[in-house]
Amino acid sequence: MNRFLGTFLAMLFAISSAGGRPTNEVKSIREQTVKDTSKEIAGYSNIAMDIINLAVNGNAQNRSYNRLAEFVDSIGNRISGSGNLDQAIKYMYSALKENGLENVHLEPVKVPRWVRGQESAVMLEPRNHTIAILGLGSSVGTPPEGITAEVLVVQSFDELHQRAQEAKGKIVVFNEPFVSYGETVKYREFGASNAAKVGAVASLIRSVTPFSINSPHTGQQDYQADVVKIPAACITIEDAEMMARMAQRNIKIVLHLVMGAQTYPDVLSYNTVAEIVGSQFPEQVVLVSGHLDSWDVGQGAMDDGGGAFISFEALSLIKDLGLCPKRTLRLVLWTGEEQGGVGASQYFALHKVNISDFDLVMESDSGTFTPLGIGFTGSSEARKIMEQVMSLLKSINATNLFQNGEGTDINFWIQAGVPGAGLFTESSKYFWFHHSEGDTMSVQDPIQMNLCSAVWAVVAYVVADLQEMLPR
Repeated sequence: MNRFLGTFLAMLFAISSAGGRPTNEVKSIREQTVKDTSKEIAGYSNIAMDIINLAVNGNAQNRSYNRLAEFVDSIGNRISGSGNLDQAIKYMYSALKENGLENVHLEPVKVPRWVRGQESAVMLEPRNHTIAILGLGSSVGTPPEGITAEVLVVQSFDELHQRAQEAKGKIVVFNEPFVSYGETVKYREFGASNAAKVGAVASLIRSVTPFSINSPHTGQQDYQADVVKIPAACITIEDAEMMARMAQRNIKIVLHLVMGAQTYPDVLSYNTVAEIVGSQFPEQVVLVSGHLDSWDVGQGAMDDGGGAFISFEALSLIKDLGLCPKRTLRLVLWTGEEQGGVGASQYFALHKVNISDFDLVMESDSGTFTPLGIGFTGSSEARKIMEQVMSLLKSINATNLFQNGEGTDINFWIQAGVPGAGLFTESSKYFWFHHSEGDTMSVQDPIQMNLCSAVWAVVAYVVADLQEMLPR
């Protein structure tokens, strides 16, 4: 009988004896289990330092950065359903094979195919001015001749509804202030349907970013099923604020908008998978991941090339040191994340039958800037264990365990009760470049990527090698 089974049976007996209610004895058993695990984790200090030294100062220094640079410089951006994404998947399949990882394979999924086509926006009144735009994902296009209409500028959905009588036949411009990504992104997601409900012919939203150098930021938008679909695009902070000032002076604004966007039937794509097979419990899995797709602007180096390549690097570091954890380390490079985790949802549907074997799911999709620690979602007992794991990263000042280890691709597992972790970095400038032409290799820093790779590898290896899985 292993230690986990013995502990579990003792807990069941104690609960049964107390009429199904946890007793002091059960709490004591839990506390002792966490205490024993803490001692076990302390024994990994030398291994953790070996991983950190290899990533930061050793032969693997700058490797994740150099690999990413070669990848994005060769392929560029990688929108769902595109030839570039197909090429990226083939590239990574070969790279993982060449690295000597195990069970390298592709798992087929169906993903959306949206193509933006030619697009432009020109102010005709009160003066001639070219407006920088990026169509939003899944948007319909305009008629071939475009749309010419007067503009209604609003700051919020509430103001739009208050001025609904003014909106019919107009292009609605949302000049919504940036509060946070989670709060402000609703204008990108639902602006078009809200504008269509009051009779608008198109929707332009101020890009969801706190900073701009005349840079529009794209992203996915969602039509409501029972609402007319109208063209939707993002514009820069500068142009949104300019039109808001004009509107406050009661100046008539007229725009000519052309968008060639089209949505085609879903196409075949793949999640890319590789492993280091566990030595004792190969059926049990610690999943490490990032997404390989990006938007069709910039290079997709930050979102999420960095996350994908430090996940690749985590397994490379562990392999280079000749380490083989008790559980399987599984790398998954997701496809179709930008459309709402399309590839990840199909992966979950396929693999959830084995959900009890998933120990921890990890995703890096918030930039690979200077790491501060990880965000974590799990039971209180699991959190205590993870706090001890994070203490192994003291030498690089990345010991914090934040709330919410969420990620678009791993939320399916977290919502089903599997512990989840997301890399947490000093990402104050993340949304400066997010979904824009500015997301290039120039945003990335090799030293920061070394540190992120070390954090990711230490956490993944130690959790995968513990005697017991994290408590649910």
